[in-house]
Amino acid sequence: MLCVVENHSLPRTAAFFDLDKTVIAKSSTLTFSKSFYRGGLINRRAVLRTAYTQFIFLAGGADHDQMERMRKYLSALCKGWNVDQVKEIVAETLHDLIDPIIYDEAASLIEEHHAAGRDVVIVSTSGAEVVEPIGELLGADRVVATRMVVGDDGCFTGEVEYYAYGPTKAEAVKDLAESEGYDLARCFAYSDSVTDVPMLESVGHPYAVNPDRTLRREAASRGWPVLVFDRPVRLKQRIPAFTMPARPALLAAAAVGAAAATAGLVWYASRRRSAAFARI
Repeated sequence: MLCVVENHSLPRTAAFFDLDKTVIAKSSTLTFSKSFYRGGLINRRAVLRTAYTQFIFLAGGADHDQMERMRKYLSALCKGWNVDQVKEIVAETLHDLIDPIIYDEAASLIEEHHAAGRDVVIVSTSGAEVVEPIGELLGADRVVATRMVVGDDGCFTGEVEYYAYGPTKAEAVKDLAESEGYDLARCFAYSDSVTDVPMLESVGHPYAVNPDRTLRREAASRGWPVLVFDRPVRLKQRIPAFTMPARPALLAAAAVGAAAATAGLVWYASRRRSAAFARI
């Protein structure tokens, strides 16, 4: 059972997805640490530290102070990295590292929203050099991500140009709504972290996905639905005929077609949300 298709006489709508622990099972940035090590960007000590940071992130989520420490650490760590080299490493290892940790339930949701005529927007605190290729892999129509300052030498300066975190995510969602004509009262948002409450409360249909303790309490007090995603699976295992297009628009089209061909997979994720979709 697929969700209700958009009425094109009404304003456009979108589904906004946090990335880490919402669409994929790990931190997108930290997942590439070993690849950055092999590429000579970081040393073994940094690999161990990022592994520990990943563990803390997965074990209990990250509050505001932890996210701020992580931002400062990663900003200092990437200072001097050549941007083209980073993009090359991400491109070479993207499918091996990210494809296996995409939640099956999240992929189904993305397909549903596209099939219903909604744009899909990834809104992530991770860096654009990592998030944009992942967004393309997922078939996202747009990506909002943290941007680092790049010097004249083509390397990161260690300074942050735009930090996609907390209230700034909500501001980005509202800016997109204004520029793209989205009706936020009919839009959807998904996140695992209490730091994304401003983004969640900016739309009419917020969902807490694998929520940290604080977000779980917040969702309970506000009556927000809670979803549990726990089945990472490769996209090609979900959709046998699936091929990776070169552009997001093509991937989105492929996802819509695949949704119709794999109604059984979509039905499982749709079943729990059919009432919510039907009211739109």
